[in-house]
This record gives sequence, C-alpha cells and structure tokens, in this order.
Amino acid sequence: MNKIWIIAKRELRSFFDSLMAYVIIILFLGFSGFFTWIFGSDIFLVGQASLQSFFGISFWTLFFFIPAITMGLLAEERKSGTLELLVTKPVSDWQIIAGKFLAAFLLICITLLLTLPYYLTVANIGKIDHGAVLMGYLGLLFMSASYISIGILASSITSNQIVAFLVALFIGIFFHLIFGLVSSTSGGWFAGLLGYLSLATHFESMARGVIDSKDILYFISIIFGGLLGTELVLSRRSVSN
Repeated sequence: MNKIWIIAKRELRSFFDSLMAYVIIILFLGFSGFFTWIFGSDIFLVGQASLQSFFGISFWTLFFFIPAITMGLLAEERKSGTLELLVTKPVSDWQIIAGKFLAAFLLICITLLLTLPYYLTVANIGKIDHGAVLMGYLGLLFMSASYISIGILASSITSNQIVAFLVALFIGIFFHLIFGLVSSTSGGWFAGLLGYLSLATHFESMARGVIDSKDILYFISIIFGGLLGTELVLSRRSVSN
C-alpha cells in the first residue's frame, strides 16, 4: 500500500505541476456553477432546494474531463520510456495501476469537494433532501472511478495521448449514452440488458437518493474490469519485451 501511495502522490503532484489540475478544476467549477445557478434548469428556475441540476451537468462535464485527466497516465510513460524504467523497480503492475488510479480519483475528489459551497448555499435557501445530495455525490464518485478505470485502460494501449483520449471517449459513450438510447427503442430481454449496461440508469437512481446493491455492483464491475484489463495489457507487454 505504501508503494501505491508513493506513486499516487507523484502523479497527483504532476497534475498540479503541469497546471492540468488547475485547468480541470476551474473549468469544472465554471461549467457546473453556470448551469447550476444561472442558465437553463438552474436552481432558481426549478424553484426548489435541490442539487439535481448540478448533478445533471456534472454527469456530462466529468465524462469529458476525465479522459483528459487519464490520457497521459500511461501513454506519456510509454512515449518517454519511463514506463519500462518503472516496471524494473520493485513494484508490481497492479501497484503502478492502482497508484495512478488513486491519483486521478483524488483529483476528482478535490474538485467535487470545492463544490460543497453549492450544497451549503442551497441548504440555507430551503429544505433540502440531505440523503439525496449524499447519494448524488456518491454517484458522481462511482461514475468518475468507472471512467478513470476506462481512461487508464485506453492510456495503456497507446503512446499517443490524443488517441488515448479519443479511445476513452469512444468506450465511455456506449455506457454514457448509446446503451440507454438503444434500450429505449428495443424490447424484451435485450432492452433490459442494455438498460442495465447503461451507466446513466445507475447514476440517475443514486442521484434520486436511492441506493441499491445492483448499482454498487455495476460500478465496481466496471472499475475492476478496466483496471484488470490494464494489468493484462501491461503484463503482455512485459512478456513481449
């Protein structure tokens, strides 16, 4: 665990040293704040003490921002040759992957933590469902962790960061949008299967304040599926070398 934490701290520091963290945080707060308080289905237009508008816009902004965070985690290491140097040290592939995953996840946690003034402000405006807010934030964290694992997998298969970004978006759009759209136009067991595969279905359930074991299992399956896929890519590359 100590080695994982060392890798995570190094990666988290690199996010801030490269200004990536500041750009992501500022853009996320800007987009979420604008659509939560000013434009569209904002809190004042809805006329109730709720953060549903915030969770709705965060659902989309994080979908695009996370591939930008993860695209260089392994791709840049492959391009610069530091990945080969890293794997020669007394750390396992799993520790490398877990450390990089933890760094990206901590960056998302910091970003969401900075939105707590939204919650405090809405709570002072009117009566708010604290349970729904908690579940909404938990849903964002689970969704973020899922897309981070997919992003790391995409970053592990190429040395080009742009390609890694596009691959992560391509894979993610199926879970984020396509499965749900196809499910709504299908029927029978196939529609049920695609509905279950749709990340939006599980996120929306949690954002409404409902916690279900099948939602937790769904997110955990994607997270570990992406991380295990990344480990397989790295292990096959080590063997080929």
